Amino acid sequence: MSFSVYDASIAPMIRGLNNLSKILDKAAAQAKSEDRDLNSLLEARLAPDMFAFTRQVQVVSDTAKGCAARLSGSEPPSFPDEEKSFPELQQRIGKTVEYLKSFRPEQFEGAEARTVTLKFPNGAMTFTGADYLTGFAIPNFYFHVTAAYAILRHEGIAIGKMDYLGPPPAP
Repeated sequence: MSFSVYDASIAPMIRGLNNLSKILDKAAAQAKSEDRDLNSLLEARLAPDMFAFTRQVQVVSDTAKGCAARLSGSEPPSFPDEEKSFPELQQRIGKTVEYLKSFRPEQFEGAEARTVTLKFPNGAMTFTGADYLTGFAIPNFYFHVTAAYAILRHEGIAIGKMDYLGPPPAP
């Protein structure tokens, strides 16, 4: 069996979301043990012109949903950006994982050649499915997972590289 677009997208994004969820759990546990206001982390950011932690998690979710939908030729579900707590962010991550788990490899057959167009206020970007996955979706997904991780780390949450990477995938 050959390595497919499905293999390159769905499983790694589920893993990244699950690892992010565990990082949120660690942040919540540490905040509780230090009697720290967990909500202060929601608006934390690395730089004034970067998204805050909450928005980073929302973009991770949106990127994963959009990637799966675009590469399978479907429409992603809309999740309103209304999260105001760690439990609400965890719910969003969980809903995103469940959405990704609903896909099957056959839905991605021919996805590498599918045309993907992203529309932005300033214009549009058009890719082949392969270029979209490797040059936009995957880098964007990991950029925002990394930013969320870095924000918490910068705020003193005791997480490290292995929290980000998580356990090795099952064979």
